Amino acid sequence: MTGTEIGFPVVDGVLSAVDFGGHGEGVLLVHGSGHNAAAWTDVASHLVSECHPIALDLRGHGRTRLDSTSPEQYWRDIGSVVTALAWDRPVLVGHSTGGYAVTAAAASGLVEPAALCIVDGLVLDDRDASLAEHADMRTAEAVHRLRTMLRYGWRADDDQMRAFVEQCVREAGADWLNAGARPGLVEEVARRSFMRRGHRWVRRPVIEEVATVTAVEPDAEVFPAVDVYDRLSCPMTIVLAEDGFYASRRDEVRAVVDAAPDRRLIDISSNHNVPMTRPADLAAIILELVRDRAAASADNVD
Repeated sequence: MTGTEIGFPVVDGVLSAVDFGGHGEGVLLVHGSGHNAAAWTDVASHLVSECHPIALDLRGHGRTRLDSTSPEQYWRDIGSVVTALAWDRPVLVGHSTGGYAVTAAAASGLVEPAALCIVDGLVLDDRDASLAEHADMRTAEAVHRLRTMLRYGWRADDDQMRAFVEQCVREAGADWLNAGARPGLVEEVARRSFMRRGHRWVRRPVIEEVATVTAVEPDAEVFPAVDVYDRLSCPMTIVLAEDGFYASRRDEVRAVVDAAPDRRLIDISSNHNVPMTRPADLAAIILELVRDRAAASADNVD
């Protein structure tokens, strides 16, 4: 399916997004680092019959021209988007880094969601360990890895960009992240990761974006550590990929879920890239949250 390109005003510019249409409860879909709004296309195709999904391009990603100048902007923008939509208690869905983004937006009070759906996107360390991990992401070794493995910040001409996209599609079946994804979807996401600048294309995010968002403040009130979940009062569903980034830490995830009521842990047979490789199964989980939201609204009216 295809959606409609839209934009949302924030304090310093506009965020790009894709409105997939539909009707009913609002569902905001937030991608992870290196992905963009197109990653949610197949999930959205299963949602539009019962709700209204919109997918964002976060700062530094996709067609959003804004870059981050502070580590919290990318998730604070979610509050501005929900306000612009005039949505009352939407369902927020975030994958990978987007999982923390929706968590932080709710924990800060910027958004009061009906429910959170966190898809293989958790923060499980204490503050000290988290600070060390974020610092590691800005080392020369990490930067080299991002440049060589993922081509972040790469400047390409037309032929090079097209060749890269074709390579992503051709190698998707054996790729650690894209195996199982629809080839056309891999192409859409790869193309949307390039932005035209002058006579060249730039593969996004650039290294500077990664450096900015990982330069977290030690004394930040909302911090990417396990205690952020203590600030949540809304229902929360965690979708844990069996071959994902957090599979070896399932007991810690289980502890987060067991720490408060209205939390669920759902295991899914997938690699980390759940939205692109298991879209129908993920959509079914989201639709259950949407139906719960609609039922609660009906009860309140009665």
